[in-house]
Amino acid sequence: MNLPFFIAKRYLFSKKKQNIINIISWISMAGIVVGTMAIIIIVSVLNGFTDLIGMFYSDFDPDIKIVSVEGKMFNPESIDIEQIKSMPDVVSYAEVVEEVALLRYGKRQYAATIKGVPENYPDYTNIDKLLIEGEYYLNKDGIDYAVVGRGIANNLGVGISFLDPLHVYVPKKGKQVSLNPSRVFNHDYLFPSAVFAVLEDVDSKYMLVSKEFATQLFDSGNTISAIELDIADGANIDVIQDKLEEIVGDTFHVKNKEQQHDLVFKTMKSEKWAVYFILVFILLLASGNMIGNLTMLYIDKKEDISILDSMGLPIKQINRIFVFEGWLISLVGGIIGTILGVFVCWLQITFELIKLPGAGGSFVISAYPVHIIFTDIVLAFTAVLIIGFIASWYPVKFMSNKHLSSSNIA
Repeated sequence: MNLPFFIAKRYLFSKKKQNIINIISWISMAGIVVGTMAIIIIVSVLNGFTDLIGMFYSDFDPDIKIVSVEGKMFNPESIDIEQIKSMPDVVSYAEVVEEVALLRYGKRQYAATIKGVPENYPDYTNIDKLLIEGEYYLNKDGIDYAVVGRGIANNLGVGISFLDPLHVYVPKKGKQVSLNPSRVFNHDYLFPSAVFAVLEDVDSKYMLVSKEFATQLFDSGNTISAIELDIADGANIDVIQDKLEEIVGDTFHVKNKEQQHDLVFKTMKSEKWAVYFILVFILLLASGNMIGNLTMLYIDKKEDISILDSMGLPIKQINRIFVFEGWLISLVGGIIGTILGVFVCWLQITFELIKLPGAGGSFVISAYPVHIIFTDIVLAFTAVLIIGFIASWYPVKFMSNKHLSSSNIA
C-alpha cells in the first residue's frame, strides 16, 4: 500500500482543525471544475462553428480542386485527364474558367470574380440549396444568364425580376491603354436568373456563368483555371489526393475542401488554440486557491508531520502526502469538470438550449453549434493535471524548506 497516498486521501475528506481549510479545499476544487468545464464547452462550440463554416463552403465548393502552381490558366492537355476520370472514386469531372471582371448595372459598378462552370456544376455542389431567390440556369432560349452572389446583388442593386441586363467588362489580353474603351475591353451582358447565399466572402465575390460565356469573355481559348472533382461518399479524400498529386506532378496544387479556404480555417484553428491557452492561463491563476489550501494544511498538520518524522518516515515521503493531496484535488475536480462539460455539450447538441441571438427561421441553425472532439477533452484534462502538479509542488517545497530539516521533495 502507498502510505503517502493513503494519508493524503484521508486528509482530503477528513475534517481539519480549522474549518476554513475545508472551505478553501472545496473552493479550489470548484475552481478546477468550472475551469475544466469552460475549456471543454467553449472549445467544443468553436469546433461547432468551424464545422458550420465548413458545411457552407462544402455546399459551394468541389471535393477536390486542381489549380496551377504558376499562373491563373493552364492547358488541361498537360494533365493525364483520362487517368483522373477513370479513378473509381471520381464521380464528376468539371473544368472551370475563373477571372476577375468589372460589373455594371445602371450607374453602379462592382469588381467580382466570374466563374464559368459546366452543365454538371449542380451535380457536384449543392448550389440549388443555396439559392435564396430565382431558379438556377445559365442559358435559356439562347440567352445567357448569371447566378449572382447576394453580396454582389446588394452592391449593384440587381434583382431577378429586373428587365435591364448586367454588363460585364474585362480588359483584352495584350492591349495597351486607349481612349476608346471598345479597343481595350471585352464587353458582354447577361441577365440574373437567381441569387445565392453562402458566406459573406463568397457572396460578395462570385458570380456564376456558363463556361462558354466565360471562355468567350476572357479569350481563354483551350485554357482553364481549375479542374473540379466530386468524390464518392465514404471515399478516403487524403488517399485520393495523394494519388492525384502523383498524376499531376509538382506543377499543380491538389486542394481538398479545407485547403481551398486555408486562410479561413487556419485563422479559426489559431483562434481556438488562443482561447484554449487563455482559459488554461485563467485556470492557472485560479489554482492559487490550492496553493493557499496546501500551505494552511501543511501548518494544520504540523503535529502529524512531527509524529510521522519521529516514526522514521522519510521527509521525502512526508512531502509526497501533500503533493498527492493537491493532485487528488486536481484529479477529482478535473474528472467532475470533464463529465459536466461533456454533459452540458450533450444537452446543447440534443435539446439546443441556448439559441443564437437574432437567428430567424431562414437561418440554417437556431442554436449554438457544438462538436465534441476527444483530443480536446484529453488536452483539457492533461492541462488540469499539470497545473495541479505545479500548484501542489510549489507550496510543499516552500513549507518543507521552512519547517523541516531537508529540502528534498518528491
